[in-house]
Amino acid sequence: MTTQNHTVLQTPIHSGFGPRTTAMEVLGGQDLTGKTAIVTGGYSGLGLETVKVLASAGATVIVPVRTPEKAAVTLSAVPGVELAQLDLMNPTSIDAFAERFIASGRPLHILIHSAGIMAAPLNRDSRGYESQLATNHLGHFQLVLRLWPALKAAEGARIVSVSSRAHQLAGIDFEDPNFKTRPYDKWLAYAQSKTANALFAVAMDKRGESHGVRAFSVHPGTIVTDLSRNLSKDELRSMGALNEQGEHVFTEYNDELKTIEEGAATAVWCAVHPQLDGKGGVYCENVDIAVITSTPYTPGVFEWAVNADNAERLWTLSEQLTGLKFVI
Repeated sequence: MTTQNHTVLQTPIHSGFGPRTTAMEVLGGQDLTGKTAIVTGGYSGLGLETVKVLASAGATVIVPVRTPEKAAVTLSAVPGVELAQLDLMNPTSIDAFAERFIASGRPLHILIHSAGIMAAPLNRDSRGYESQLATNHLGHFQLVLRLWPALKAAEGARIVSVSSRAHQLAGIDFEDPNFKTRPYDKWLAYAQSKTANALFAVAMDKRGESHGVRAFSVHPGTIVTDLSRNLSKDELRSMGALNEQGEHVFTEYNDELKTIEEGAATAVWCAVHPQLDGKGGVYCENVDIAVITSTPYTPGVFEWAVNADNAERLWTLSEQLTGLKFVI
């Protein structure tokens, strides 16, 4: 797949939806009975809304969590949800989760990477990898490779990687992805991990297409959730995310600023909607395929985040960093 060909695919299809569309509206009465989904980060924020919507349509949804006791309270009222232990910063934990799921013999129809951390202080996992790259990208990369037999068995599966418009701030530093020699910058580290989420979808879709496994990346919009827990009040105020009472809410909504129900819509669209049958490897926002842009802080995806060569280079690096090899 050449970069030129991939750029052609990165073209809006005029879905009829938009920035105010909610995840439930995207679902449109679809029946997901008999489908199995895994949603990382599915116990809060956008992930929780995604879980509620998929479960309401009859899907069985597995929510991986570090502390099942806490998540059990949040998800107790949602039918068809199973909790399972998983820590995306811990390779052993990822393997154990995947082994348990594979042993269940179930096909996996939907896998949504909604878990993530943002603008975190410098922290490293046991391998010395920077925490945002490790959590947002490498942990999910390992999870997909370990769950591949179940994805393939679905005979029609979709993987949705939650990226962000923040990808426009930085591509992948292939020479120093873990900030071993360059000064650490929490926003550049976050941006790099979000570019990685988009590039992952490009490379994964290329590998999965012939097996009926398609991959997408999404920008959900800007929503005040627990993801912003590392931000100061000044940072939140500059985003327009604090009102006069200091509460974490947007005072007005636009194409970028969304409610949680609206923010989950693009991920649900990519996960289940027939408009995307036969498509994949694309970056989506506002419930449509996004355009290519080169202007920061505007709608669209930067070319470096959907570049096929970059995607292959990241895939190779990810295999090296995790010590895993993708076997079809």
